[in-house]
Amino acid sequence: MSRLRVYARIARVLLVVGLGLSMACVFGLFERLGMAHAMERRQRWSRFFMARLSNALPFDVTVQGELPTTPMLWVSNHVSWTDIPLLGMLTPLSFLSKAEVRTWPVAGWLAAKAGSLFIRRGSGDSQLIRKQMTRHLEQAHPLLMFPEGTTTDGRSLRTFHGRLLSAAIDSEVALQPVAIRYVRDGEPDTLAPFIGDDDLLSHLMRLFANERGDVEIHLLKPIDCQGRERAALAFEAQQAVQKVLFGEIVEPQRAPMRPAIAA
Repeated sequence: MSRLRVYARIARVLLVVGLGLSMACVFGLFERLGMAHAMERRQRWSRFFMARLSNALPFDVTVQGELPTTPMLWVSNHVSWTDIPLLGMLTPLSFLSKAEVRTWPVAGWLAAKAGSLFIRRGSGDSQLIRKQMTRHLEQAHPLLMFPEGTTTDGRSLRTFHGRLLSAAIDSEVALQPVAIRYVRDGEPDTLAPFIGDDDLLSHLMRLFANERGDVEIHLLKPIDCQGRERAALAFEAQQAVQKVLFGEIVEPQRAPMRPAIAA
Protein backbone atom coordinates (compact mmCIF):
# COMPACT_ATOMS: atom_id res chain seq x y z
CA MET A 1 0.00 0.00 0.00
CA SER A 2 1.29 3.47 -0.88
CA ARG A 3 2.70 5.63 1.88
CA LEU A 4 0.28 8.41 0.87
CA ARG A 5 -2.71 6.15 1.47
CA VAL A 6 -1.39 5.12 4.87
CA TYR A 7 -0.98 8.76 5.86
CA ALA A 8 -4.50 9.53 4.63
CA ARG A 9 -5.89 6.80 6.87
CA ILE A 10 -3.95 8.12 9.84
CA ALA A 11 -5.18 11.64 9.10
CA ARG A 12 -8.75 10.39 9.27
CA VAL A 13 -8.16 8.95 12.72
CA LEU A 14 -6.56 12.22 13.81
CA LEU A 15 -9.67 14.08 12.66
CA VAL A 16 -11.76 11.82 14.87
CA VAL A 17 -9.38 12.47 17.76
CA GLY A 18 -9.84 16.18 17.09
CA LEU A 19 -13.59 15.67 17.33
CA GLY A 20 -13.07 13.95 20.68
CA LEU A 21 -10.96 16.85 21.90
CA SER A 22 -13.70 19.27 20.89
CA MET A 23 -16.27 17.21 22.76
CA ALA A 24 -14.00 17.14 25.82
CA CYS A 25 -13.65 20.92 25.73
CA VAL A 26 -17.41 21.45 25.46
CA PHE A 27 -18.21 19.01 28.25
CA GLY A 28 -15.50 20.53 30.43
CA LEU A 29 -17.04 23.96 29.92
CA PHE A 30 -20.49 22.66 30.84
CA GLU A 31 -19.09 21.14 34.04
CA ARG A 32 -17.45 24.43 35.02
CA LEU A 33 -20.79 26.14 34.49
CA GLY A 34 -22.40 23.58 36.80
CA MET A 35 -24.39 21.93 34.03
CA ALA A 36 -24.45 18.23 34.89
CA HIS A 37 -25.19 15.55 32.31
CA ALA A 38 -27.26 12.42 32.90
CA MET A 39 -25.54 9.08 32.38
CA GLU A 40 -27.81 8.30 29.42
CA ARG A 41 -26.62 11.42 27.64
CA ARG A 42 -22.98 10.69 28.42
CA GLN A 43 -23.31 7.19 27.01
CA ARG A 44 -25.03 8.47 23.86
CA TRP A 45 -22.20 10.93 23.21
CA SER A 46 -19.65 8.19 23.87
CA ARG A 47 -21.41 5.96 21.36
CA PHE A 48 -21.31 8.81 18.82
CA PHE A 49 -17.53 9.10 19.27
CA MET A 50 -17.00 5.33 19.19
CA ALA A 51 -18.95 5.05 15.94
CA ARG A 52 -16.81 7.73 14.28
CA LEU A 53 -13.62 6.08 15.52
CA SER A 54 -14.77 2.66 14.32
CA ASN A 55 -15.55 4.06 10.88
CA ALA A 56 -11.99 5.39 10.69
CA LEU A 57 -10.46 1.99 11.47
CA PRO A 58 -9.57 -0.39 8.59
CA PHE A 59 -12.24 -2.99 9.34
CA ASP A 60 -15.45 -4.19 7.72
CA VAL A 61 -17.79 -5.12 10.56
CA THR A 62 -20.70 -7.56 10.57
CA VAL A 63 -22.97 -8.02 13.57
CA GLN A 64 -24.98 -11.17 14.23
CA GLY A 65 -27.63 -11.50 16.90
CA GLU A 66 -29.96 -9.03 18.56
CA LEU A 67 -29.09 -6.08 20.74
CA PRO A 68 -30.59 -6.46 24.23
CA THR A 69 -33.62 -4.29 24.94
CA THR A 70 -32.90 -4.06 28.66
CA PRO A 71 -29.69 -3.10 30.50
CA MET A 72 -27.34 -6.03 31.00
CA LEU A 73 -23.78 -6.81 32.02
CA TRP A 74 -21.97 -7.49 28.74
CA VAL A 75 -19.06 -9.96 28.79
CA SER A 76 -16.76 -10.35 25.79
CA ASN A 77 -13.51 -11.98 24.77
CA HIS A 78 -10.70 -9.45 24.36
CA VAL A 79 -8.28 -9.20 21.42
CA SER A 80 -7.36 -5.55 21.01
CA TRP A 81 -8.03 -1.98 22.15
CA THR A 82 -10.15 -1.77 18.99
CA ASP A 83 -12.71 -4.05 20.71
CA ILE A 84 -13.80 -1.02 22.72
CA PRO A 85 -14.88 1.32 19.88
CA LEU A 86 -16.24 -1.59 17.82
CA LEU A 87 -18.47 -2.74 20.68
CA GLY A 88 -19.10 0.78 21.98
CA MET A 89 -20.61 1.85 18.66
CA LEU A 90 -23.39 -0.75 18.93
CA THR A 91 -25.31 0.78 21.80
CA PRO A 92 -24.78 3.23 24.67
CA LEU A 93 -22.41 1.44 27.04
CA SER A 94 -20.02 2.00 29.89
CA PHE A 95 -16.88 -0.09 30.32
CA LEU A 96 -14.93 -1.65 33.15
CA SER A 97 -11.35 -0.67 32.40
CA LYS A 98 -7.89 -0.71 33.92
CA ALA A 99 -6.90 2.40 35.85
CA GLU A 100 -4.23 3.43 33.33
CA VAL A 101 -6.90 4.16 30.71
CA ARG A 102 -8.09 7.13 32.79
CA THR A 103 -4.80 8.91 31.94
CA TRP A 104 -5.08 8.36 28.17
CA PRO A 105 -5.64 11.63 26.27
CA VAL A 106 -9.18 12.09 24.92
CA ALA A 107 -10.13 8.40 25.21
CA GLY A 108 -9.57 8.31 28.98
CA TRP A 109 -11.55 11.50 29.53
CA LEU A 110 -14.43 10.33 27.37
CA ALA A 111 -14.37 6.92 29.04
CA ALA A 112 -14.73 8.52 32.46
CA LYS A 113 -17.50 10.83 31.29
CA ALA A 114 -19.36 7.90 29.73
CA GLY A 115 -19.47 6.26 33.15
CA SER A 116 -16.56 3.83 32.81
CA LEU A 117 -15.39 2.22 36.02
CA PHE A 118 -11.65 1.91 36.61
CA ILE A 119 -9.86 -0.81 38.51
CA ARG A 120 -6.18 -1.08 39.37
CA ARG A 121 -4.67 -4.54 38.93
CA GLY A 122 -3.67 -6.11 42.23
CA SER A 123 -4.97 -3.22 44.35
CA GLY A 124 -7.48 -5.37 46.23
CA ASP A 125 -10.38 -3.03 45.51
CA SER A 126 -12.58 -5.63 43.79
CA GLN A 127 -15.28 -5.34 46.47
CA LEU A 128 -15.50 -1.60 45.95
CA ILE A 129 -15.68 -2.06 42.18
CA ARG A 130 -18.33 -4.75 42.63
CA LYS A 131 -20.47 -2.30 44.59
CA GLN A 132 -19.96 0.42 41.98
CA MET A 133 -20.86 -2.00 39.21
CA THR A 134 -23.97 -3.11 41.07
CA ARG A 135 -25.08 0.48 41.61
CA HIS A 136 -24.41 1.27 37.93
CA LEU A 137 -26.49 -1.70 36.74
CA GLU A 138 -29.29 -1.03 39.26
CA GLN A 139 -29.64 2.43 37.72
CA ALA A 140 -30.36 0.72 34.36
CA HIS A 141 -27.03 1.61 32.75
CA PRO A 142 -25.50 -1.23 30.67
CA LEU A 143 -21.89 -2.09 31.40
CA LEU A 144 -19.28 -4.14 29.49
CA MET A 145 -16.33 -6.02 30.93
CA PHE A 146 -13.66 -8.36 29.56
CA PRO A 147 -13.58 -11.32 31.98
CA GLU A 148 -10.38 -12.79 30.53
CA GLY A 149 -8.56 -9.94 32.24
CA THR A 150 -6.21 -9.29 29.29
CA THR A 151 -5.99 -9.47 25.51
CA THR A 152 -5.16 -12.60 23.49
CA ASP A 153 -4.02 -13.28 19.93
CA GLY A 154 -7.57 -14.33 19.03
CA ARG A 155 -6.61 -17.98 18.53
CA SER A 156 -7.63 -19.14 21.98
CA LEU A 157 -9.77 -18.12 24.92
CA ARG A 158 -8.52 -17.52 28.43
CA THR A 159 -10.48 -18.43 31.54
CA PHE A 160 -13.39 -16.09 32.27
CA HIS A 161 -12.93 -14.86 35.84
CA GLY A 162 -16.20 -14.71 37.72
CA ARG A 163 -15.49 -12.53 40.75
CA LEU A 164 -17.05 -9.35 39.40
CA LEU A 165 -19.98 -11.17 37.81
CA SER A 166 -21.50 -10.99 41.28
CA ALA A 167 -22.62 -7.49 40.31
CA ALA A 168 -25.06 -8.97 37.79
CA ILE A 169 -26.44 -11.32 40.45
CA ASP A 170 -26.74 -8.54 43.02
CA SER A 171 -28.47 -6.16 40.58
CA GLU A 172 -30.65 -8.92 39.08
CA VAL A 173 -29.69 -8.25 35.47
CA ALA A 174 -28.76 -10.78 32.81
CA LEU A 175 -25.39 -11.41 31.19
CA GLN A 176 -24.97 -10.55 27.50
CA PRO A 177 -22.16 -12.77 26.15
CA VAL A 178 -20.34 -11.37 23.10
CA ALA A 179 -17.85 -13.07 20.79
CA ILE A 180 -15.61 -10.83 18.66
CA ARG A 181 -13.44 -12.31 15.93
CA TYR A 182 -10.92 -10.63 13.61
CA VAL A 183 -10.44 -12.29 10.21
CA ARG A 184 -8.09 -11.54 7.31
CA ASP A 185 -8.20 -13.52 4.06
CA GLY A 186 -10.32 -16.18 5.74
CA GLU A 187 -7.83 -16.77 8.54
CA PRO A 188 -7.46 -15.35 12.06
CA ASP A 189 -6.11 -11.82 11.74
CA THR A 190 -2.52 -11.60 13.01
CA LEU A 191 -2.41 -7.79 12.67
CA ALA A 192 -5.38 -6.88 14.87
CA PRO A 193 -4.30 -8.36 18.24
CA PHE A 194 -2.85 -5.83 20.69
CA ILE A 195 -0.78 -7.95 23.07
CA GLY A 196 2.47 -8.05 25.00
CA ASP A 197 4.64 -4.95 24.65
CA ASP A 198 2.78 -3.62 21.62
CA ASP A 199 2.35 0.16 21.50
CA LEU A 200 -0.55 2.09 20.04
CA LEU A 201 1.36 3.92 17.30
CA SER A 202 3.05 0.77 15.99
CA HIS A 203 -0.26 -1.05 16.07
CA LEU A 204 -1.99 1.68 14.07
CA MET A 205 0.80 1.77 11.49
CA ARG A 206 0.59 -2.01 11.13
CA LEU A 207 -3.16 -1.88 10.56
CA PHE A 208 -3.12 1.04 8.13
CA ALA A 209 -0.25 -0.35 6.06
CA ASN A 210 -2.44 -3.29 5.03
CA GLU A 211 -5.80 -3.82 3.37
CA ARG A 212 -8.99 -3.79 5.42
CA GLY A 213 -9.72 -6.75 7.66
CA ASP A 214 -13.03 -8.24 8.72
CA VAL A 215 -14.57 -8.22 12.18
CA GLU A 216 -17.41 -10.47 13.26
CA ILE A 217 -19.39 -9.49 16.36
CA HIS A 218 -21.73 -12.16 17.70
CA LEU A 219 -24.36 -11.12 20.25
CA LEU A 220 -25.21 -14.40 21.94
CA LYS A 221 -28.25 -15.50 23.91
CA PRO A 222 -28.48 -13.64 27.26
CA ILE A 223 -27.88 -15.66 30.41
CA ASP A 224 -30.27 -15.30 33.35
CA CYS A 225 -28.37 -14.61 36.58
CA GLN A 226 -31.12 -15.08 39.15
CA GLY A 227 -30.14 -17.58 41.82
CA ARG A 228 -26.87 -18.43 40.04
CA GLU A 229 -23.32 -18.75 41.33
CA ARG A 230 -20.74 -16.43 39.78
CA ALA A 231 -18.37 -19.29 38.87
CA ALA A 232 -21.17 -21.10 37.04
CA LEU A 233 -22.07 -17.90 35.18
CA ALA A 234 -18.48 -17.33 34.12
CA PHE A 235 -18.20 -20.93 32.91
CA GLU A 236 -21.45 -20.77 30.92
CA ALA A 237 -20.51 -17.46 29.29
CA GLN A 238 -17.05 -18.75 28.40
CA GLN A 239 -18.46 -21.91 26.86
CA ALA A 240 -20.93 -19.90 24.76
CA VAL A 241 -18.16 -17.67 23.39
CA GLN A 242 -15.81 -20.64 22.92
CA LYS A 243 -18.40 -22.48 20.82
CA VAL A 244 -18.96 -19.54 18.48
CA LEU A 245 -15.28 -18.71 18.02
CA PHE A 246 -13.82 -22.20 17.77
CA GLY A 247 -16.74 -24.58 17.38
CA GLU A 248 -15.75 -26.68 20.34
CA ILE A 249 -16.34 -26.91 24.06
CA VAL A 250 -13.32 -27.44 26.27
CA GLU A 251 -12.75 -27.54 29.98
CA PRO A 252 -11.19 -24.23 31.07
CA GLN A 253 -7.75 -24.26 32.62
CA ARG A 254 -7.61 -23.66 36.33
CA ALA A 255 -6.29 -20.19 37.13
CA PRO A 256 -6.26 -17.86 40.14
CA MET A 257 -9.28 -15.58 40.29
CA ARG A 258 -8.63 -11.91 39.60
CA PRO A 259 -10.60 -8.84 38.57
CA ALA A 260 -11.36 -8.34 34.88
CA ILE A 261 -9.54 -5.42 33.29
CA ALA A 262 -9.85 -3.94 29.82
CA ALA A 263 -6.87 -3.01 27.70
